Order: sequence, then structure tokens, then C-alpha cells
Amino acid sequence: MNLSDINICDENCPVRKSLQLLSGKWTLLILYQINDQKVRYGELKRKIPGISEKMLIQELNRLIEYELVQKKSFPQIPPKVEYTLSEKGLSTLPIIEQLATFGLNHLV
Repeated sequence: MNLSDINICDENCPVRKSLQLLSGKWTLLILYQINDQKVRYGELKRKIPGISEKMLIQELNRLIEYELVQKKSFPQIPPKVEYTLSEKGLSTLPIIEQLATFGLNHLV
């Protein structure tokens, strides 16, 4: 399929579907902060100033549901949880890098 053949009014439009997945206020920042590493919840919270605990938990759960992020829980006290990007999540990194480059070149 050619991009010029896409009907943006169609609910199956790949651009529309991608935006549904990635358009949350915190979504790209969370994905960028996890990047290609294992990140614990507290570390992630510190890396994203301004995000509330409730919002971070909601966004992480949404990203897990959309299979962009994987969560690994360790059975210990205190609880330990690590987040990593799935293959699908890793495929968003070039998009995020392009947005960062655009911001550096035109907005900062």
C-alpha cells in the first residue's frame, strides 16, 4: 500500500491507528526513558518530571496492554518491578529520535 492511497477518514488508517497508540501526553516520554534498558518504576518516575504516580501507572498499564512495554515482577519484599520495551516498543525509538531532532532543529 502506498501512503498516498490512505483514506484518513477510514478507521483502519495506519496513521490514525499509530496516533491512537502513541498520542498520549506521556507516552513517547515514557518509551524514550525506558529505551533499550531495564527501568524500575521509581527510576522512571524520577526521569519524567511532572507526571503523577496515578498517570504513570495508567500509562504503563496502557503501554503493556498495547504490547509496547513488558513488565517483569520479582517475588520479593519490597516488591521489585522492571519495565523494558518489547520489540514493538523498540520500533518506536526511531520515531521518537526523529521528533527529538525536529525539536532541536526547529523549536529549541
